[in-house]
Amino acid sequence: QVQLVESGGGLVQAGGSLRLSCAASRSIFSLNFMGWYRQAPGKQRELVATITSGGGTNYADSVKGRFTISGDNAKNTVYLQMNSLKPEDTAVYYCNAASFPNSYWGQGTQVTVSS
Repeated sequence: QVQLVESGGGLVQAGGSLRLSCAASRSIFSLNFMGWYRQAPGKQRELVATITSGGGTNYADSVKGRFTISGDNAKNTVYLQMNSLKPEDTAVYYCNAASFPNSYWGQGTQVTVSS
């Protein structure tokens, strides 16, 4: 079992930055991968970025070059640094952890980007 607690969402103007944090209840080394997903109103949840236990990363095309996912093993925390934010980045952002065959989700944090 893994508990995930997200923080760092909020309201920001277009072009601004936010950093989301996801604190896990156990070592992120022990997980297959962690990731960030988002869901905008009326849309399906979509992948934003993932990071493996070995440090490999993957990004959605829409955020490449603007968002960076990273992990701090000492703090059992994964971060999502979001720069050059756009109104279309507005969504609830969810942290996910995979420990095959199980998948765990955080409660979500709202990110709103005003134009």
